[in-house]
Amino acid sequence: MSIRESPVLLLTNDDGYDAPGLLALRRACDGLGDCRVIAPLTAQSGCGHRVTTHETLEVSTHENSVLAVSGTPADCVRLAIDHLTPDVAWVLAGVNAGGNLGTDVFHSGTVAAVREGVIHGLPGIAVSQYIARGRSIDWERAARWTRDVLRDLFARPWRPGTFWNVNLPHPAPGAADPEVVFCPLDPSPLPLRYEIEPGRALYRGDYQQRPRRDGGDVAVCFGGGIAVSLVRVFDADPDGTADGLSG
Repeated sequence: MSIRESPVLLLTNDDGYDAPGLLALRRACDGLGDCRVIAPLTAQSGCGHRVTTHETLEVSTHENSVLAVSGTPADCVRLAIDHLTPDVAWVLAGVNAGGNLGTDVFHSGTVAAVREGVIHGLPGIAVSQYIARGRSIDWERAARWTRDVLRDLFARPWRPGTFWNVNLPHPAPGAADPEVVFCPLDPSPLPLRYEIEPGRALYRGDYQQRPRRDGGDVAVCFGGGIAVSLVRVFDADPDGTADGLSG
């Protein structure tokens, strides 16, 4: 898919239709395609690949033709493909406020949105902004980095059954632009630590102290690089070869 063909880009997220990261993604896509923004009405962070099948989904229109769906990110993609924008060529999700690294892809609503697109035969890119402790997100910087990555990935051939997972680092203000590093997902689990009270438990794992493997996306992003991982949802290659893929 060439960016010169002005593809229809479906933009969504899991932070809600009015999240600053979604606006940053829209800025990043300016001139790269025909953007259609269809996102959850409310924040759905951590919802994974949950879909709504036994309740009515409501759709409302907001400023700049943004459509908000009373469901999950995967719901947004399903409804878009079936009815709202069936001519979509790419599914883009983000920019998520917080990393979606390694095993995060299994519970991330952001990642689930592009995975849903892959299931229906569409290429997709999930973009997340890791947050370093004590720093606030520079969304202008995130949009600029995202745009550069999108231009590169749009120009690459797409293998059905896969998507790209992108995590932006969080260097100090004024730092040099980071290097883009293609790397596999890190399979290390998140820390399991709960604050326990009688009959109750509150997760207290330290995201910044999560384990990591050298060369994996966690180490790359925490080390200041833009981590770009090709993730396989299923093997669509009839001869069973999928060299270079991770996930």
